[in-house]
Amino acid sequence: MPEIERPDGARLHYEVSGDGFPVLLLAPGGADSRIGMWESNFYHPVTELSRHFRVIAMDQRYAGRSTAPAEPFSYEQGAADQLAVLDELGIDQAHIVSAGGGTAQAWRLAHDAPQRVSSIVAQTPVGIDPAVNSLSTYLRQFDEAMRFPRAEGLTSVIAAAQRDSRFAANPAAGPFAGRLHSDPEFREQVLALRRERYIVRVVRFRDGLWPAGSAYFSVPEEWMTRCPAPLLLLPGSDSAHPELLAKRIADEAPEATLLDADFASAGKRAETVGTIVSFLTTHTPR
Repeated sequence: MPEIERPDGARLHYEVSGDGFPVLLLAPGGADSRIGMWESNFYHPVTELSRHFRVIAMDQRYAGRSTAPAEPFSYEQGAADQLAVLDELGIDQAHIVSAGGGTAQAWRLAHDAPQRVSSIVAQTPVGIDPAVNSLSTYLRQFDEAMRFPRAEGLTSVIAAAQRDSRFAANPAAGPFAGRLHSDPEFREQVLALRRERYIVRVVRFRDGLWPAGSAYFSVPEEWMTRCPAPLLLLPGSDSAHPELLAKRIADEAPEATLLDADFASAGKRAETVGTIVSFLTTHTPR
């Protein structure tokens, strides 16, 4: 089980498949960005892309088998974690394949370390388009994580995390569910908190994941107009992944290709996977 330890004690789980130029996967799920989230995707990038590339999949801190202190979410910290995994593997440059909330992480990685990113595939990008959503679309994902401890107490939060540590499927367990599930010492630390202090930590985590001020959450909006990486955009179709946001990125980014909205349909799946492979191959450094 490959993993690395970060300076703050976080432990990051990752998996490597295939050979060739590296592709780093940033899974959907927001606070629950873990390898398993790809299982429900219209194609599995580990299976499909490892035939052509060296694919690195990882559980982001707080998610899956990765652990971290109960601190606010930070895109800057996330990008540093991703670079640490690449450094551990001796990788100087990689393609990024992202989906959902993973697209916000991809923008930040390209923002902080542009020389490390060869290209980005961004499937169903998250972000704000006033015609279809608002910041509250994302903040409400944490409503139950705040209501439940206030109503039921921290012992019940821990019991919820032990039943199911997937925050997306079980928000009552909170964003620190993975570590609550697996780490008895951490459970004792959380139990020692006052209820309201724990809720404040949840709120700060939420506001780090979905901050106000930019439609793209993780980078300033003007950055997209000078994004250094070639982009392949697969547009979303719901309020959390607005199609118009993907179109805006395609219009603003210097080098972007936008696929049709039916990219995941049964008749288009194979063509879309082929387009992704071709895009990554085209932008692989020689």
